[in-house]
Amino acid sequence: MAFVHLHNHSDYSMLDAATKIPDMVKRAVDLGMPALALTDHGYMFGTPDFDLECRKYNDAQKDMKQWKHDVECFQKDWELEEPDPDPADAGPHDRVHAQWESDVAVWESSGHDLEAVRANRPPLLIKPIFGCEAYFITDDCIEKGTKQHRYHLILLAKNETGYVNLMKMMSEAASGEMFYYYPRTTLDMLRRYHEGIVCCSACVAGIIPRMYFQGRPDEAKKWALTYQEIFGEDFYLEVQDHGLEDPSWGGFNDRTLSEQILKLGHELGIKVVATNDNHYLTREDAPTQDILSCIGTASKIDDVNRKRMTGTEFYIKSEQEMRELFSWAPEVIDNTLEVAAKCDYELDWSHMYLPKFPGLRPGETSEGRFREECEKGLAKRYGEDWKNVTIGDWNVLDRLNHEYNIICTKGFADYFLIVQEYVQWAKRNGIGVGPGRGSAAGALVAYAMDITTFDPLSNGLMFERFLSPQRTEMPDIDMDFDDERRLEVVQHVRELYGPERVCHVITYSTIKAKQAINDACRVLGFPVWQGQKLSKMITGDPKAKLKFVLQKTDGKEDMYSPDFEEAYKKDEDARRIIDAALSIEGMHRGEGVHACAVLIAPTPVNDHVPTKVDTKGGVEITQYEGHSVADMGLLKMDFLGLRTLTVISKALANIRRAHPNPEDIDKMPEVVKKTIKPGATCVDIDVDKIPFDDPKIFELMGKGHTAGVFQIESAGMTATIKGMQPKEYRQVVALIALYRPGPLGAGMVTSYINRMNGKEPVAFYDDRLSDILDETYGTMVYQEQVMQISMKMSNFSPGESDSRIRKPVAKKKIKMLTDQIFHWEANGADETIYDHWINGAVENGYKKEVAQRIWDDVLEFASYAFNKSHSAGYAILVMQTAWLKAYFPKEYMASVLTSYMGKTEKIVHYVTAYRREGVAILPPDINESGRDFTATPDGVRFGFAGIRGVGESVGEAIMAERERGGDFKDLFDFVNRMDSGQANRRVVEALICSGAFDSTGYTRRQLMMLVDKNNPENIIDAATRRQKVRATGQVSMFDMFADVEGAGFEEDNPEPDGVEWDRSVKLAREHEVLGLYVSDHPLRPYEYALCKARDYSLADIEVSDEVTDPEGGVHEQYKVPEGKVLRFAGMVSSVQKKTTKNGDPMAIVTLEDMEGEVTLVIFPKLYKTCAAALAGEVDPETGETSGDVFVKVSGKLERSDRGNQVICMSVEPLVLNDTTNRPKVLEINIPASQLTRSRMDYLNKILTSYPGLDHVEVRVESVSGDIMRLDLPTTIDARNMVLLAEVTDAVGRSGKVLVA
Repeated sequence: MAFVHLHNHSDYSMLDAATKIPDMVKRAVDLGMPALALTDHGYMFGTPDFDLECRKYNDAQKDMKQWKHDVECFQKDWELEEPDPDPADAGPHDRVHAQWESDVAVWESSGHDLEAVRANRPPLLIKPIFGCEAYFITDDCIEKGTKQHRYHLILLAKNETGYVNLMKMMSEAASGEMFYYYPRTTLDMLRRYHEGIVCCSACVAGIIPRMYFQGRPDEAKKWALTYQEIFGEDFYLEVQDHGLEDPSWGGFNDRTLSEQILKLGHELGIKVVATNDNHYLTREDAPTQDILSCIGTASKIDDVNRKRMTGTEFYIKSEQEMRELFSWAPEVIDNTLEVAAKCDYELDWSHMYLPKFPGLRPGETSEGRFREECEKGLAKRYGEDWKNVTIGDWNVLDRLNHEYNIICTKGFADYFLIVQEYVQWAKRNGIGVGPGRGSAAGALVAYAMDITTFDPLSNGLMFERFLSPQRTEMPDIDMDFDDERRLEVVQHVRELYGPERVCHVITYSTIKAKQAINDACRVLGFPVWQGQKLSKMITGDPKAKLKFVLQKTDGKEDMYSPDFEEAYKKDEDARRIIDAALSIEGMHRGEGVHACAVLIAPTPVNDHVPTKVDTKGGVEITQYEGHSVADMGLLKMDFLGLRTLTVISKALANIRRAHPNPEDIDKMPEVVKKTIKPGATCVDIDVDKIPFDDPKIFELMGKGHTAGVFQIESAGMTATIKGMQPKEYRQVVALIALYRPGPLGAGMVTSYINRMNGKEPVAFYDDRLSDILDETYGTMVYQEQVMQISMKMSNFSPGESDSRIRKPVAKKKIKMLTDQIFHWEANGADETIYDHWINGAVENGYKKEVAQRIWDDVLEFASYAFNKSHSAGYAILVMQTAWLKAYFPKEYMASVLTSYMGKTEKIVHYVTAYRREGVAILPPDINESGRDFTATPDGVRFGFAGIRGVGESVGEAIMAERERGGDFKDLFDFVNRMDSGQANRRVVEALICSGAFDSTGYTRRQLMMLVDKNNPENIIDAATRRQKVRATGQVSMFDMFADVEGAGFEEDNPEPDGVEWDRSVKLAREHEVLGLYVSDHPLRPYEYALCKARDYSLADIEVSDEVTDPEGGVHEQYKVPEGKVLRFAGMVSSVQKKTTKNGDPMAIVTLEDMEGEVTLVIFPKLYKTCAAALAGEVDPETGETSGDVFVKVSGKLERSDRGNQVICMSVEPLVLNDTTNRPKVLEINIPASQLTRSRMDYLNKILTSYPGLDHVEVRVESVSGDIMRLDLPTTIDARNMVLLAEVTDAVGRSGKVLVA
């Protein structure tokens, strides 16, 4: 006999169960159970994972493998060899020969009917049963706020009908209409969706047990009969025994309740099944479930009245344990097998469900419309004679026919029509659309239909990289849209196809390492700071795992933290927290809406997958995550929001706003005029007309002015592109493909740049491959090149080059490459991929050694090779953003800064970068600022939305009033004109502190005193009172005559007093509301001390000149040399703690001064001594740094393709005060007789040769002994010993030189 668990909760029963699906299935298999049910609370989240996990075990069985082999041989007419006889002691799933024999017999007896053999599949090792524990309510009242009792009810799918009905029922229960704290299932739903479903009466929370607890046995009987009426013989009563009793159970315990239910079953003729309410895997896992429950209910483990599961019996028990529990009624164990036998359904992963394009004309086919759209687009792209155009190796018509035939054969015509429609809709409605990303750019049909914007033929892109004949999945075209308007496109799709057929996709969150620590700390009752202290020891890597943080592991050394391990070993409290965190890490914690994935179905979505309402946003989402939905053959589209498209859109709007008149067009350079849209009355740029050969693009890149330019703005990429000095679009494409850790580490970037600049010879493996490798100077950069080599050299078909070279090489499937036998189209051979590569090359006249060398390089470098289609698409955005920045720097930079509004760290970075590039970033101004950052003639002005405490809506109200009534004269005018409900005290104080009223002539200190709530005459309260009076309809004499000069009713406002806050207070308050220093910098008053502590400013690191060597070569020479020990000083803006492979702590620090920033690398030995200096003043409880941290460092500058960095040799605190900041004075004492014009000119020449910040004072002593002091306007470097020597020599023995 056997037993099947029919009541099981996985960790998809969010924060209520602690069993992961793989562990659950493995335990059932280990226990020899023939089936297993999944019945999570209210939802079907885990169904796909559950099916695949069971399938993994089933497909691994020997008889299953033999059956699949037999089916394939019969289908392809291959010879089927007889396997060896089965051993006498072979297990039920190890009888390979018996399966072969059975399959052959079916094949022969059925007259070679393949479907009959398919039906002869061996029994499954572990059968999945899909179910749900529903929340049942006894009436149809769905008014939210109505008190209703929810009862549990187990529902299991018997077959496909039952599975679909279960999905529909759980979708309706979780809909926006029915959901109220939990999904709610009604009696009406049970009646409508009962077909194909087995129903069990559930645990003690079911309605039948509850009626017994309430002393209402007749009601219990009534509900049993109701369920029996609905489900017939598919309704089962359910009994459990966890050894529990409860005062609220009306005198029942688990045993007596089970006896009562069994008695009811006998009376009514309803069978009874035994279950265990499994919430964790083994008895030892009970504490883990308890912690999860506390997280879910926001309670602590020691709370007395919290929700909890009593005892430790809610685990997956063996058949023996269950039979012992119910030895008095063995039939309840046996009946579980009957239920399992009734349930016979697995998910279908083999079909596709593509919706029909809704825009077809009557009688029109999708294929016909698809062809029409392609031909119409090709005529626009290549001219009316497009059929006779040849580009590269392809005639356009031939390429169209090639792609069209593959697409239509696979039934994907509708797919392209669907994508084309919403892309064109977005463009028509002014929504920014990306040029196309990923392999779809290799499809000529996508280019023809204006889905992608660059030519796959002239760029040498392959269709098979996108869709090969061997591909079984649906195409995958990911489209980028303006991030702020992406949802408009999604809404359009919902309206076009019907909201019931379009649905957002769910995403699940799991408990990550840091969160596990903080959750465990709270639940166990420890102070918050204790968890934060431990979590700060964990690396910021989102893939970090606690076991790797706790113990050094090969390959994961960068995650290890010795401090974390020490805390675990030496601190008992820390050990408790970490042990609890380890037990919950990786468990599901909640669900949300996927950032971009949307499902479009041919029929209502819940015909295919269950849905639910997103409880946070109110939109409908699937209950299955994106990969599962796509793998089930449904159309999942990614509507990606790309910030860069938003930046471009805003930059274009800024340009139109800054150049609004027709005459502005005439002032533009000729190259800009050519990009302006036809008929435009302002400078309205069409980005698709931007010329990619414009020298200004490459000039900007070569200077390293890449801040804000898509993809190339990182320090490393900027350094690389400066070294590269690209001059063509294709070189930018290659750089995007190469600039990744693999190629960088392999030296491919350096080699490419050297070959490009003639410093290394360009070499091909064989000259016949030069047409493939020439564009990348002989370096294999793109996946397409690897595919093309396999085709040209070794006779791979295009599809084979994708499925048998690109994919397995990229995924390092070495066994597939060298051991697995394939049938080959070209020569009909059956051989491995490696053999076909070598043999094909030799047949085509290539040397075997050459083929072997290319093979070795492919294995080594092809995993680095990049999708050229993706790289070329993103390079378009690189060129467009670089061009916009080159011609309209202020408008573009304002757009970039606006896109990061609210992200202080990013704003600080860009402000620093743009100032370094010569663009001023100005503080807010009440009469000039817009909602966002605004381009002005003087620079880029901070926007209202960027001021903390002001925000967008208030900013727009200020702008509206400014538009209506003109500029604000001062703060008094502002508070009188603005609605006090919007411009409240908090808003006004933020505006003052930000500097928005500086232009009115009042100091910030005086204005803050005028609005101080402790000031009884503060102007805000006065303005509020006046506005209230006006609101009543009364008009005061002041209102009537306030604007009449001499009337005696003018407002008596104080004059500016000119008294400002202390500089440090002013800057601190400015930083508080803006997140950065705009009007000034904390280091500026200490310029002398800063200069004295450093050899170069940080901006000097980027300064370089072109020098010509004796041989005529031109080289770049930097002002700041590499390899020498140099001193730098500044303010620490960020500290990233890292761990070396040996597990030692180190730090990556960002140092900034008033002009620039640089990365400091501080290795473990030095970090131990300077960690305190980098931390500054630290709060002992929170560990947070308070105040600015100033340091001086010495180290060696390194320039590389990863950016500039200083390898530090020392780090010390930088003391900034009046003493350290006082300039030195060079005193030159000379007698009056030596004071001649020629001597003073000579001294001046010496002094001006050594500029600095120190002062010069000349003391002239007369014959009578009187001393005359002269302060010279020249400032010098008084520390320079050469200067001192030259001045001493100049004044001679009769003079004297001192440094004071």
